[in-house]
Amino acid sequence: MDVRGFLAAAEARGWVRHVSVTVDRRLELARVVHALGEEPAIFDSVEGWPGKVTAGLCSRRRNFALALGVDEQDLLTAMVSALREPIPPKRVAEAPCQEVVVEEVDLSQFPILTHFPQDGGAYVTAGVAVIMDPELGRNLAFHRLMQVGPRTFTARLVEGRGTHSAWRKVQGDLAMAVCIGAPLQVQLAAAMSPAPGVDELAIANALAPTPTVPALGLDLEFPAESEIVLEGHLTQELGDEGPFVDLTQTRDFVRQQPFFVVERITHRRNPIYQGLVPGGRE
Repeated sequence: MDVRGFLAAAEARGWVRHVSVTVDRRLELARVVHALGEEPAIFDSVEGWPGKVTAGLCSRRRNFALALGVDEQDLLTAMVSALREPIPPKRVAEAPCQEVVVEEVDLSQFPILTHFPQDGGAYVTAGVAVIMDPELGRNLAFHRLMQVGPRTFTARLVEGRGTHSAWRKVQGDLAMAVCIGAPLQVQLAAAMSPAPGVDELAIANALAPTPTVPALGLDLEFPAESEIVLEGHLTQELGDEGPFVDLTQTRDFVRQQPFFVVERITHRRNPIYQGLVPGGRE
């Protein structure tokens, strides 16, 4: 189920909190998400952004169960089944995530959040990265991205994990697409840990139908029903990344990490940006 479908279904159940007052993407929005207990929320007015921002989508098992169309007590069974029997997704020629194409990249046009005063910068935290390992094939994973320029991030790659291993194998840049507001089954699959070489998109497709679409400028395919897609490359050049509050609710230190240079952005009409407050339930 895509983000819009989930929000509509969750709203029908009274699970969604609407925030109608204007909030600032720097510090304020994250504080409100925390104050709401990370329940699903829609921010109708974010300073400097004409669209909506959502958060709290992945904070409860019941949210994933709703998105997958299963009872909450059957969620684990569905995940195990998808891990055991992934289903390759179908490719489509046209996709909602490519309704609008932005060639002149300016990341300041998007509501990239600053979560805590001591953070190294504004961060994309709910982005699912899609890469191709030259030996093992497609890999999906969450990677925090710290904005360092109008079209550039530093990307935290955990050493020895899939994206880091693929990046170390290539000579030169590694093509990468980052999906913000990916369908919930994709976010769930990207957070799972299948054996090396198992395609997380096939796991997502086994959880719920997940069509893919080719990138416009990369040799990659990604979920067609994402809200926003950043197409670009991980370079071999390094820069500061951090500090940042991580999964343990402690402040991670500054590291030298590769730059992710965004070359193109595609998105739905009136895209919904997804945020995720680090160190919390999500």
